[in-house]
Amino acid sequence: MPGLEDLYREIILDHYKNPRNRGELPPPAVRSEGHNPLCGDEIEVFLQVENGTVSDVRIGGQGCSISQSSASMMSAAVKGKSIDEVRALVHRFRHMMSVEEEGEPDSSVALGDLEALQGVVKFPVRIKCAVLAWNTLTDALDSATA
Repeated sequence: MPGLEDLYREIILDHYKNPRNRGELPPPAVRSEGHNPLCGDEIEVFLQVENGTVSDVRIGGQGCSISQSSASMMSAAVKGKSIDEVRALVHRFRHMMSVEEEGEPDSSVALGDLEALQGVVKFPVRIKCAVLAWNTLTDALDSATA
């Protein structure tokens, strides 16, 4: 019987091979780029915010399975959520990845498939791969709400 690690590996590979929300959004969508020079990961986030809600999100870029899977999972997790809900999700995810965050995250924020990435913390050099899309999303949110 497959274990939890096998299930998580399947989720990560599924998002890598079949990325969700791939593509671009035309202006007035906000576009933000993120790069991880250590391993060459590149992420583009296209964000459409309407009435305080992420009405649409698209991702682009290239890189390792962790960075691309994380971007796919992130795009699926934030679509349709309010800016506050997205920021709470970013905080909870970054906390799970052991990235320094002030304050405790809201434990009621569900991570869903994102929990599949929690094993990445065992490999500190890969944490930046997992959080790249989230940092890029934060930049896009900041631009969209400025």
